[in-house]
Amino acid sequence: MVDPAAVIGALAGLLALAGSVTAGLAARAVWRFGRQVPRAAPALPATLLKPLHGAEPGLAENLAATLAQRHAAPVQVLFGIPDPADGAGPVARAAIAAAPGAEAALLADARQWGPNRKVSQLVNLAARARHGVLVVADADMRMPPHWLTAVTAPLADPGVGLVTCLYRGEAADAGLWSRLAALGIDWQFLPNACLGEAMGRANGCYGATMALRAETLARIGGFEVLAGLLADDHALGSAVRRLGLAVVVAPVLPGHVMAEPGPLALAAHELRWARTLRALDPAGYAGMGITYPLVPGLAAALLVPFGWVALLLALAARLGVALVVDRVLGKPWRLARILLLPLRDLLSFAIWGAGLARGTVTWQGRRYRMRPDGSMVEA
Repeated sequence: MVDPAAVIGALAGLLALAGSVTAGLAARAVWRFGRQVPRAAPALPATLLKPLHGAEPGLAENLAATLAQRHAAPVQVLFGIPDPADGAGPVARAAIAAAPGAEAALLADARQWGPNRKVSQLVNLAARARHGVLVVADADMRMPPHWLTAVTAPLADPGVGLVTCLYRGEAADAGLWSRLAALGIDWQFLPNACLGEAMGRANGCYGATMALRAETLARIGGFEVLAGLLADDHALGSAVRRLGLAVVVAPVLPGHVMAEPGPLALAAHELRWARTLRALDPAGYAGMGITYPLVPGLAAALLVPFGWVALLLALAARLGVALVVDRVLGKPWRLARILLLPLRDLLSFAIWGAGLARGTVTWQGRRYRMRPDGSMVEA
């Protein structure tokens, strides 16, 4: 008789081996991505739109980095808050006061154009833009000084419609959950995104940074057409591609500053990403399960005698990804950081599994449900 445990163990071992190969390809893609050189010219006049919401940890440093861009062309920076009493307001005013040479302003505008509050702020900010290139940057992004030039220079090519970029994780504090959140960006999102881009399968538009010409935005109907969507970045990239224009990923990595006070906050944050990805591409999301080889490797080790081989290979593959990513990011080797790898992968697998089920997501303290057409409604 066939032993079910042996069959399951063998299948788990095969999944672990497949995941190990995928991890090796992802490490190679990250290494190649890290060897690319960002564009340093031409410098195009640009208006930077930065919606804010609350005085989140690290915000002062993020805004200071925004205002300290080394860009050889005029730059207008517009910070936006939805209410004059928003906690981000004093932080933004202090950042502007500390950079007297920058053309920057803080705008408080409560007008809502749809349930997506970030996009509503972008509509309000874009109406005050002075330059022909618009750059959207999230509040929790910390940019290197050359970032603005790197993400706007490709727009000098009329065939390029939008420029976006990947990002790295940065913990806002020394707490375990903030560190795990940052590691999820570094060791899961970044290698998977690099592999997808290298294979031409990602079709990515990463909302943390999006740069496009104002005329391109007008051709798709402005930010207003995105105000009812949860995955506004994906929709913007798709709309630009439908115009026959290219979406380019610039080889520059701003830091995504992660501040998670506990496991529930971390799970809610990552589950929103997971369920958004599943709604956009159910088959692709299901296939992401192969990127967690430690879980089937552990199952194989528990069920079949030779399963420990699959587990060791999976562990070596994931360790290789982590070390390559850290090398590319210039992060020093630390045993305490590497020891978090198994926990981070188990947590990522659990989030991925929860994301397979339909459900609501939490964003900026509100709960939303995503419809099949991508629109969002408050639950």
